[in-house]
Amino acid sequence: MNEEQLYQSVGWNGLFSMFVTLGLVVVAWVALREVRWEKLVKHPLGPGAQILKLLLAVAIGHQLAAFLLDYWNWTSSLKWLFGSN
Repeated sequence: MNEEQLYQSVGWNGLFSMFVTLGLVVVAWVALREVRWEKLVKHPLGPGAQILKLLLAVAIGHQLAAFLLDYWNWTSSLKWLFGSN
């Protein structure tokens, strides 16, 4: 693998990671819509509650993406356990 192919591979990996993370943030946002926010905050439709939902969605989505991408890397590394190919 030459240097250009290595850079391209790293670039595709970064793009894939971005899409996975953004996709899981959206999934977390949709899942957080099921929470009964009126029991947790005074004004569930106010801007403060919306920012809280967004921050929670980003935090949860990022953690899910980190786990999923780590798991992907771990499983792809297993091939080195059984040989060089």
